Amino acid sequence: MIEPISLAPVRAVVFDAVGTLLHPEPPVGAVYHAVGARHGSRLPREVVRARFHAAFARQEEADRAAGLRTDEARELARWRAIVAEVFDDVRDLEGCFQELYAHFASPGSWRCAAGSGGALRALAGRGLRVGIASNFDARLHGLVAGLEELASVRHVVVSSEVGWRKPSPRFFEAVCRQVGLAAPEVLLVGDDFENDYAGATAAGMGALLLGAEAREVPEARRLASLNDLVGQAARLSKLPLA
Repeated sequence: MIEPISLAPVRAVVFDAVGTLLHPEPPVGAVYHAVGARHGSRLPREVVRARFHAAFARQEEADRAAGLRTDEARELARWRAIVAEVFDDVRDLEGCFQELYAHFASPGSWRCAAGSGGALRALAGRGLRVGIASNFDARLHGLVAGLEELASVRHVVVSSEVGWRKPSPRFFEAVCRQVGLAAPEVLLVGDDFENDYAGATAAGMGALLLGAEAREVPEARRLASLNDLVGQAARLSKLPLA
């Protein structure tokens, strides 16, 4: 149960995308391995997977060092850098990058989390504004439009378009502007403690944390699954934020 602390009612629920509502299917490591192999790579799958996670972490650190500023050009550059760091043995690095970039632009390359469609419909049915707020690029719009479970989403906030990545307060200010509400009226649901929970709460929003990192927050702020949100939907429009 969420413990009421402030007096502001929730009027919008905004979700993180990857890791919360969306999951790559097949997983990223398997896709990189298969695409790399088509371009001549002989790296084992586990090596590709480990290299991807290391390269991704380095790009995250580079963005933090740059003050969390971003745009479409930066997002392209970060993914090119990740592909280049993963594969040092492909024949056509740019061709490999383009195939991977296109793959993850397709709705068919993603699955929605269990319970997500029902949770979003329940929230919208209560008159709550439903949105997605993500460190992503313009490809996210096509994913939202192409996945039936996300039909209730009315607001999509993308870091490359607002110029700031989570957990920058500027990103969360953009979320509030887009949904047309003050920060205390907006609830953020995510799976990353620093980017989602800490970033949203520092900006004055409410937050719920889903998944493994939820152990870092009070029990009242945890979600075991998005199905839990369905049971809360009938209360959210009257529920004060923590």
